[in-house]
Amino acid sequence: MLEKTRGIFLHAIPYSDNSIIARIYTERFGQQAYLVRGVRSKKSAAPINLFQPLFLLDLEVYHKNRTGIQSLKNARLSVPFNQLPFDIGKSAQAIFLAEILMKCLREEEGNPELFSFLFHAACLLDLADEGQNNFLISVLFRLTRFLGVAPQQPPREPYRFFDLISASFKQQEPVHHSFMDVECSAKFAELFEHDLSGLAKLSFNNRIRRELLDSLLEYYKIHLDLSGDFKSLAVLKEVLS
Repeated sequence: MLEKTRGIFLHAIPYSDNSIIARIYTERFGQQAYLVRGVRSKKSAAPINLFQPLFLLDLEVYHKNRTGIQSLKNARLSVPFNQLPFDIGKSAQAIFLAEILMKCLREEEGNPELFSFLFHAACLLDLADEGQNNFLISVLFRLTRFLGVAPQQPPREPYRFFDLISASFKQQEPVHHSFMDVECSAKFAELFEHDLSGLAKLSFNNRIRRELLDSLLEYYKIHLDLSGDFKSLAVLKEVLS
């Protein structure tokens, strides 16, 4: 059946000389794999330049209630980006976030609240000026709520460490190695105080940003049972350093 939905592009692999299989997180159907034919044709209804990480798309798709590859009829930009494709820092964050989302968003059903969060986050990344290098950390932190693994709020009593395994702040150093040190824990607590509109208010330098990113990725692996390496991580760290 031909259906309409919005989507966030995540990843593509070549299928033939003129076709791709595109991974897209859709508003109505969750993450789906779509066969897109003729992407390099001048008359294509879904040209290849639309399929870039976090690009926001309006889609017409042939949807069947089954697993496997679906078919895409046409696509167009839902919100054209002005900066993201041309800013190396923003595009590196988009590529990495798309990789994370492809690993985490496995459900083949719609989640309008999560889709709205990611849609507006992508728009913010395109528009962000001050604090743009804090975007990825802030999004990964807030995404935990939608994935059902949100960390506990900082307590009123004194704390020194954030325990990645218990997802809580502790006064005493944990007996295992999966925790943030005192400085990193204090910076992590700032994320509870500001939403995505407050990126410029986060006082992260490059070292803290790298440490927070590494800790959040370990947190994701612990609580979401993610395995394997993140292919775009090295490039991201180089760009944001």
